Amino acid sequence: MASIEELRTERKKKRDILKDFGMDPYPVTSKRTHALSLLKEDFDTYANEGTELHVAGRIMSIREHGNVTFFDLFDGTEEIQVVIKQDEIDNTELYELFADAVDTGDFVDVEGTAFYTKTEQASILLKSWQILSKSIRPIPDQFHGLEDKETRLRKRYLDILMNNEVRDMVEKRALFWKSIRSFLEENDFLEVQTPVLETTPGGADARPFASYHNALDMEVFLRISAGELRQKKLLVAGFDKVFEIGRIFRNEGISPEHAQDYVQMEFYWGYADHTDGMKFVERLYKHVAQETFGTLEFQIGDHAVDLGSEWKQYDYAETIQEITGINIESTTIEEIQSFLASKGVTLAESEKNHVRATDRLWKFCRKQISGPGFLVNVPKELSPLAKTQSGSEAVVAQFQPLIAGSEVGKGYSELNNPDEQAKRFTAQEELRVAGDDEAQRFAHDFVEALEYGMPPACGFGVSERLFSFLMDLPIREAQIFPLLRPEQL
Repeated sequence: MASIEELRTERKKKRDILKDFGMDPYPVTSKRTHALSLLKEDFDTYANEGTELHVAGRIMSIREHGNVTFFDLFDGTEEIQVVIKQDEIDNTELYELFADAVDTGDFVDVEGTAFYTKTEQASILLKSWQILSKSIRPIPDQFHGLEDKETRLRKRYLDILMNNEVRDMVEKRALFWKSIRSFLEENDFLEVQTPVLETTPGGADARPFASYHNALDMEVFLRISAGELRQKKLLVAGFDKVFEIGRIFRNEGISPEHAQDYVQMEFYWGYADHTDGMKFVERLYKHVAQETFGTLEFQIGDHAVDLGSEWKQYDYAETIQEITGINIESTTIEEIQSFLASKGVTLAESEKNHVRATDRLWKFCRKQISGPGFLVNVPKELSPLAKTQSGSEAVVAQFQPLIAGSEVGKGYSELNNPDEQAKRFTAQEELRVAGDDEAQRFAHDFVEALEYGMPPACGFGVSERLFSFLMDLPIREAQIFPLLRPEQL
């Protein structure tokens, strides 16, 4: 088998053949008049009328039978067979040039007419052709494709080209976000854009990526939420329904559920509370699932999930006690650590405080819950930006959709008391000093904005984790171009 360098050398020679013939291997213009998907929709009409067609695309395979050559052309919308007959082509030199200089992977313009072969296969009878882009590297074999997972992710463009399931994922991903956007707009939410660079990263418990702003001579951070604090400032400014869909960045560990660079949607809804939010989010998720996948029933790992069934509510403390026997109000870090160790879970040094240890305990428990449902009554110290429940100072007015053993979103009645918000930020700063680098920073400008007054509101965010779950894929395989270490050359 020839090496890749030998194949590249051979294809460069063929590129020179095209040049010597007077054909630019990379012309500016294509003569394409018909996308193949539209052509196929009304193929009988084109075949009956003998209309001259100009189609274009990438050659996916070539087959030769005597004086007849067949190749499959793919333009990103559809694939069609093209037939070259030596006695039908306008210029016999083009027939020989095709044989001498064209390979699978090349892009070509094709002029011809629609017809059916003897086997009733819709085809194009070629009259003339023009190279559009000469490929120097061969594309993978259509039958075997890219078999190594790391190579598939690293050369994602080839994986998409050769694998219809991956192409379908990319298209569904676009539909997923489109359906979220349209649902929010139909419910009178205004789409906004907030900065990605922040001086104080806020809106989540996460470790940020740090950078430096040369022009302003200061440290900045890539945002860890979709503009939560700024969107709430827009509620202060008088808007009552706003949302943003954008990229966020968290400098954290990699897992099947966690990426560091991903898309998230957050909305903020003035004069609504967490109970309004739960009803709205249930409607949103059903809408998105139906629009994107055409069903409400999913098999996600070992979990069978029917979004059309009753959405139950799971009390944080009660669920933990039911699954583990631990009462989180009276437990110790040692008891939590001992239980988790018995399940093969080890606490990092930064997690050896009551807040983080309890959170790890919950993350063990949630794996037992298929959902759909909502996690409710979360302890106040775990959610620094949420209001406490009416009649209780211990738990917040928060909800998190539970699907297939994980939270896929978070919402709550937003804290709008500036004094209480300042106290929460101070408690978070104390955690940071103690070594918890995911604890939130004190956002002084946000507290100042709250002092001008913000209406009661419900906020909610969901990331592409939901999409990856519904696809039943690890999150990086549900991304178009996941981040990978550079390939060692």
